[in-house]
Amino acid sequence: MDIIEYADREMLAIDVANQMAGDLKTHLLSHETASVAVAGGTTPAPIFDGLCAADLEWSRIRVMATDERWVDSNSDRSNACMIRQRLLVNRAAAAQFQPFYVQNQAPEEAIGDVEASITQDLPISVLLLGMGEDMHTASLFPGVQGLGAALEPSAPALVVLRPESQPEARISLSARVLDAAISKHLVIYGTQKRKALERALLLPAEEAPIGAVLTAMTVHWAP
Repeated sequence: MDIIEYADREMLAIDVANQMAGDLKTHLLSHETASVAVAGGTTPAPIFDGLCAADLEWSRIRVMATDERWVDSNSDRSNACMIRQRLLVNRAAAAQFQPFYVQNQAPEEAIGDVEASITQDLPISVLLLGMGEDMHTASLFPGVQGLGAALEPSAPALVVLRPESQPEARISLSARVLDAAISKHLVIYGTQKRKALERALLLPAEEAPIGAVLTAMTVHWAP
């Protein structure tokens, strides 16, 4: 794990967008296609604003979320909605997007077909993660129902998780798939998250799920 420190968040967003674009361009030199999995929430949005303008062969790139709430893709709680609005625009509008949510089905019913649809994209070429102060990443929350299965070395690519404090189920890439990504970036802001990451290094993954995906990770931190 390497940590890069930035003077401010704007500089971080610009640099991470440039690094991800470089990673994708390098991958496409020796592969027909590339895949990128990105976090939802507010942290990655400024990065998307730069990445979407990168001069890449976007038609050869497939985009997915690292995880998704089981809500309609037009909901403001949908990661897919934010990704479409902030990343899949400008030059990146030519990329292919793989949604996880399937209308009128329970996640347990849909997960097999969704997993089959992303098999061709594994291992992930470029990964962008965030982390909460509780040391969760994607939808791998400490103590969440389904976490044990998601952390197993033999876990499927996608897992269903049901946070008790939230109104809907979630579907998430498993720790195995996240950790196996070829190029990995974790973005965190502020002193509290920096301290949380340091704590995670000393705790089992059940208590600090981020610790399960830090192999060869590049961490980008700004105050």
